[in-house]
Amino acid sequence: MIESGNPLFWRATLALCLGSFMIFANVYVTQPLLPMLAQAFDVSPLAAGWTFTVTTLTLGLSLLFWGPLSDALGRRWIMLLTMSGATLLTLLLSFTKDYTSMLVLRAVQGILLAGLPAIAIAWMGDEFSRKAMLLAVGLYIGGNSLGGISGRLIGGFVGDWLGWSEAFLVMTLLSIICLLLFALLLPPSQHFEPRPLRPRQMAADLGGHLRNPLLLLAYLIGGFNFFIFVNQYSYITFVLADAPYNLPASLLGMLFLTYLSGTFGSSISGRAGQRWSQPACMAAGILILMLGSLLTLVDSLLMIVLGLLVNSFGFFFAHSSASSWVSQNAQRARASASSLYLLFYYSGASAGGFYLNPFWEWLGWPGVILGSWLILLLTFGLSIWLRSLKSAVETGRDSAKIALDVQPEQTK
Repeated sequence: MIESGNPLFWRATLALCLGSFMIFANVYVTQPLLPMLAQAFDVSPLAAGWTFTVTTLTLGLSLLFWGPLSDALGRRWIMLLTMSGATLLTLLLSFTKDYTSMLVLRAVQGILLAGLPAIAIAWMGDEFSRKAMLLAVGLYIGGNSLGGISGRLIGGFVGDWLGWSEAFLVMTLLSIICLLLFALLLPPSQHFEPRPLRPRQMAADLGGHLRNPLLLLAYLIGGFNFFIFVNQYSYITFVLADAPYNLPASLLGMLFLTYLSGTFGSSISGRAGQRWSQPACMAAGILILMLGSLLTLVDSLLMIVLGLLVNSFGFFFAHSSASSWVSQNAQRARASASSLYLLFYYSGASAGGFYLNPFWEWLGWPGVILGSWLILLLTFGLSIWLRSLKSAVETGRDSAKIALDVQPEQTK
């Protein structure tokens, strides 16, 4: 197994971080362009948001396919194939002339963008020791946030400067560079053990994961946290594009630099998880996210940015903890367990905009925060429950071990 600090560890981790960077840059490139797309195609803010929502929806659903497929056929080549297809679709998006075609292409792109996220953490579980994996997952999710930042910056700046179609062209070039580096750096799998592709077994594995409360609670925590976090950004772009702020697309793109605090949060989550329990880290991250949401209610651009910085740190700290928790507590079929977590995660991203829209129509941005708090109180409670459940499981195991140790003594 690859240990942390080993040169091969850094090479593999860098490859997966670059792949993650490329995937999430493509996912989020349209988010700062939403006001521009709404105007260019004469659609509502909610309809414009579908250029982001449909991608996360198909991405989430496709995770159920790519993860089990990689358990049977291997990890590396599937990641390379899907990344290549996603890059080609980014190029095609730059030539789109109507809104329906854009939505169709973004939907298909979501299917291909799912390849790497469905498999990357399972690849780590195969090749890395437990300690190395905790560190690598934090860095990998940091790559997610950097990709999200970069995609939004490209969308914002290039869109404001040259237009939305040129933003997709620049994203194509960036994707090609990341794809080539990924192919050169990622080492071949050494510890992967293929399993036959059996649909019934795949369904049984998924059912087993859902029946495991240690996994199901983490799925709900990750999904509902992202349900709120990412859709807050979608609505805040309309707040800041309007009076009194009147920010252009380039500055709206810079708003997502607040994800940098999330990169830091995810990178330290592994060490924090070694010192405290991971459910405790999830709970702490959620409380920080709730605090940041409140700060955005202050009628000041500076305080809104500060609130988003706090939000990002808290969210990614909790997300990294939940993601690595799933891989560690899956009893079998790690890829499908991780895929199921990401299905909840991206389904949350897709549905959150619809949930928050009535609050937005009712009270504007304060309504969005009210709706956010209702869900975050739920996920905080779930994280406390998960911590208690894990303690009960460990206590039960210790009791069983003591009983087994005592039994031979009694028979002497």
